[in-house]
Amino acid sequence: MARPSRNLPNHEAGSTWPDERLDDAPSEVARQLALNLRTAMGRRSTRGVRAATGVDHTTVADILKGTTWPDLNTIARLEHGLGVDLWPAGVARGHRVEDDQG
Repeated sequence: MARPSRNLPNHEAGSTWPDERLDDAPSEVARQLALNLRTAMGRRSTRGVRAATGVDHTTVADILKGTTWPDLNTIARLEHGLGVDLWPAGVARGHRVEDDQG
């Protein structure tokens, strides 16, 4: 059975991604993770991040644009390779969670 489709992280934000806070918990976590990644990258390109982490440059770009849901393997590889914590701990508390099955 196929998994139900869900909105992309940037669905609520549109052109304001990733600079505007979102009400949906998963989207806000993804937004803050993208901001943390952008900061951790510094002056590195997406290909530079790929060299440091092994995460494909297109995946890095998609995370930054909010057009993918990064999985735990990807996040762990990014954190390890960049030497920083990217996961925005505690962000989901106090946010709503949308039902994507409608």
